[in-house]
Amino acid sequence: MEINGKVKLSCDLKRHLSPRTVGTIMRSLPLEGNSHLLGQSIVYFETDVDSGIERARTEFVKGDVAFLPSTGSFCFYVGNVKSAKKMTPIGKFTDTDNVLKNVKSGDVLRLYEETT
Repeated sequence: MEINGKVKLSCDLKRHLSPRTVGTIMRSLPLEGNSHLLGQSIVYFETDVDSGIERARTEFVKGDVAFLPSTGSFCFYVGNVKSAKKMTPIGKFTDTDNVLKNVKSGDVLRLYEETT
């Protein structure tokens, strides 16, 4: 994942968490959107990815990545959260420098597959 085309974070989508949803997302990459903040613990961006709920959860911890099907949003958890909405768990990110805590509303987030 890239933030404003400058900062890169490793974000691993894990097919075993939600195979159908992760498959749909992988076929849709690259994805880009403006960031939004939900309190101090969630950074998210909306997309037009269309996938139903899969293996729904409401509790997430720092480093989790989830998908909110109702808005097509990718949610990155920078803190532990018990959500009112059920979301599909799709992966993890590594942010050892707490870069996501510095994201401002409107920053451009870009999710893509890195090929080596």
